[in-house]
Parts: sequence; C-alpha cells; structure tokens
Amino acid sequence: CRQLFRSPSVPGSVPRPAVKQGQPPDRDAPLKAKQQRRVAGSPEQEASVELVGDGEGVGSAQLEKIENLLANDDQELIGDFSKPHLLPTVKGKDQGLKYISPGTLAAVLTGHFSSFIESSIVVDCRYPYEYEGGHVKGAVNLPLQRDVEEFLLEQPIVPLDASKRAIIIFHCEFSVERGPKMCKFLRERDRSCHEYPRLHYPELYVLKGGYREFFLQFPGHCEPRDYRPMEHPAFKEELRKFRGQSR
Repeated sequence: CRQLFRSPSVPGSVPRPAVKQGQPPDRDAPLKAKQQRRVAGSPEQEASVELVGDGEGVGSAQLEKIENLLANDDQELIGDFSKPHLLPTVKGKDQGLKYISPGTLAAVLTGHFSSFIESSIVVDCRYPYEYEGGHVKGAVNLPLQRDVEEFLLEQPIVPLDASKRAIIIFHCEFSVERGPKMCKFLRERDRSCHEYPRLHYPELYVLKGGYREFFLQFPGHCEPRDYRPMEHPAFKEELRKFRGQSR
C-alpha cells in the first residue's frame, strides 16, 4: 500500500479552493487586459507595469514585446508574472527551473523569510524507504505524480494573507532527475487548471544538490539524522517496485 508522509507543519486548516477541471494547457493563451506584472526589485520596491491585451487574443508582436520585457528584467518574475522571485537562486542544470542552495533552504526553515512567506512546502520526491532513512524536517514525501496531484492540486494551498506567498521546494537525492521532473509536472498540471498566466503555485524552486548535499551541510535540519541512498543494497526490491510505478 502506498503511504504519504506529510509534515505536521503543513497547515491542514488552510482554505483550499476547488480546482477547475477540463481546461487544456495553453501557454500562449491571451493575457487579460491590463494584466499587472512587477519588475525586478525587493518586495518593498516592486513597481507595477501594465501589459495590455486586446481582449480577444495577443498577437505575435505583442507576445514578443512581453517576452522582451521579461528577458530584460534584472530578476525574472515568478510563474504568473506578478512579482520577482523571493529566494536567491543559483545556477542549475535545467535553465528553465529556479534552483536554491542548501543554505537558502536552511534559512527558509529557520524563518528568515517568514515576513514574506505564509506557506513553504518542501516536497521530497525520493522513494519512501529513502525518506524514512532521513529527510528534511517538515518535508512531505510525494514520490509519484499522482501523489503531487492529490496533495497539491485537489485542494490547493492558498495563503490567507494575500500579501504573503506560498512557495514549493522540490528535491530528490541529488536533484538531477526526480525532483526537477516533478517540479515541471506540477507547473504543467497547474497551467492546465487556469487561464494563462494564472497559477495556484507560481513560485517553485528546486534544491540544488538534493538531500545528499543538504544533509552534508545541515544534518541538524534532518530527521532522523541520517541519509539512505536510493541504491541501498537492502532495498533493491523497493527500488524495483517504485521505478516501475514511476514510468
């Protein structure tokens, strides 16, 4: 039987609006007239700029203009273009994703960004036997795509305070394959629930180096204080089973 390991720190009483079903993903869908976006800067210095659509669709010239505006920002915007990313990012393998360092995750866990973040969810994409052998305190174990859909999209987690953020941080053992893939999967499914560019979770990150690197640097933030590799010789059967389910 599949079991989800959910952190008691994730609020169960947060209002969860119903997900709109049946809308196909469309990254090039029209932007609503005068959609607000924010240019780079600190949360206190964000300035609004209007993106004007024609109400029926956005032409290629307008899309190119928007893309150029985004490309010229000093700091890229989050997925719904409403504001810059809050967390400092580092260079990672996939240029389409935002990576954070183990030190930044430790800062989130110790409340350094609490004035801006209402909900921070660490998604551990490793298999359950890896998670049980040691994981980031408060992390939720979602190894399969259906787990992510059930936990994050069936009843989306929305901040009670509209001025604060809900951020999701994905990782696996090394954050090379499972974590980045799951991050992309959530963004794709989230897009399919909305008119572009709206999202339930516009701010997604991947932990660079994965659990292995985080454990080496911050073992005190892990429970139990240990690290069980995916290819542990005692769990060959579990590895085979979960690899089959992940395909």
